[in-house]
Amino acid sequence: MSGRPLWTSAEIAAATGGSARGDFAAAGVAFDSREIGRGDLFVALRGEATDGHRFVEQAFAAGAAGAIVSTDVAQPHVRVADTGRALDDLARAARARSAARVIGVTGSVGKTSTKEALFAALDRYAPGQAHRSVKSYNNHTGVPLSLARMPSGARFGVLEMGMNHAGELAALTRLARPHVALVTTIAAAHREFFASEEAIADAKAEIFEGLEEGGTAIVPFDSPHRDRLTAAASRHAGRILTFGVGEGADVRATYFVRGAKGGTMATASLPGAQLSFTVGQPGEHWVTNALAVLAAVHAVGGDLAAAGLALADLGGLRGRGERRRIAVDGGEALLIDESYNANPASMAATLKVLGAEDVHGRRIAVLGAMRELGAETGDFHASLAAPVEAARVDYAILVGEEMEALAKALGRAVKLAHVPDAAAAIDLAREAVGPGDAVLVKGSNSIGLSALVEALAGGKD
Repeated sequence: MSGRPLWTSAEIAAATGGSARGDFAAAGVAFDSREIGRGDLFVALRGEATDGHRFVEQAFAAGAAGAIVSTDVAQPHVRVADTGRALDDLARAARARSAARVIGVTGSVGKTSTKEALFAALDRYAPGQAHRSVKSYNNHTGVPLSLARMPSGARFGVLEMGMNHAGELAALTRLARPHVALVTTIAAAHREFFASEEAIADAKAEIFEGLEEGGTAIVPFDSPHRDRLTAAASRHAGRILTFGVGEGADVRATYFVRGAKGGTMATASLPGAQLSFTVGQPGEHWVTNALAVLAAVHAVGGDLAAAGLALADLGGLRGRGERRRIAVDGGEALLIDESYNANPASMAATLKVLGAEDVHGRRIAVLGAMRELGAETGDFHASLAAPVEAARVDYAILVGEEMEALAKALGRAVKLAHVPDAAAAIDLAREAVGPGDAVLVKGSNSIGLSALVEALAGGKD
């Protein structure tokens, strides 16, 4: 992209209605002082737990060029009445000045992975001209931050949008104003806050409300909520595309088979095109993710061949499918890191991947509790018994009190240990893993299984 600054102090003041003190130019934007790079803009947000104004000095010590604050500071800054509102204003200004084709991505399962794959596909087509949300910055502060970071010369913007209450996505999508709104999968995530899975589908469908005129809605064809999503999309979209493996999907996998190196070889049919490609990541859920990516690339006029090459090269994300070879006594084992998040659908999908692994040793599953599932928590955890058995798990380490329901459902069908927390699971896992084993680690992020992953990997990145 161009070498011009991302923001000047004058542009920030104009966007936010603030008063600039000192001229500066910012190359990036952050609201976490620990993420500040040289030349960045620091936004001092006031939150429930802390106040970003406490970290202004740290931000400038780390190289910040300027700050957005609500009180005067000694360093160059733009003073505003409310820094949170100012971040939203900066996001609106970024969106208003941009000619980028913006894609919003949401879903209960797969939104971060799909967002990363979509960015890789568009960056392959237009190197250096695609922008995306980083990490899982997908909430009421993450989406405006991602927009504020979008360079004015970007051709594509890929924004992840999350929610755990009704109404949240409506606000985010109206801020982002996507040209394409994509829903990956609907599942019982955050069920604690919703009366039914249908209510979750309705909340996810809010992403269509912000579509630019004539925009495209992308809907999972094989979902039981397809018709519900399509009806919601039809009120806002100029075009609706479906993706999936079922007969009738607009973007459909007509053939797929597991590849020799663990990925999947597939052929997809699209409106006016057909593509044979390889998905670097294993599992049928990744075939579905890839179809969603192809649908979005098609919708924004990207290059499908470049997308296929990007999908073949795609590696796993830390906490979301990253695969590592780890040293154990007598050899190596495969560690599958899915420690960032979990719900019933994603648990079943990744257990299926474990079951398909060609192992010389054992299949070991370290499964952490799934959070925010409400009154049906016990039933949701017990329902994992069938996927665990189908995956031919030799040893399961179950972590968290919610996993008691799964322990009871499995009974003696699978050798298992049930422990209260991740710390208790670390020693068990270290003792259990041997050469040739495949180890799946998956649970809600709050369980803290990332510490177990790093312990097994020897603390190495």
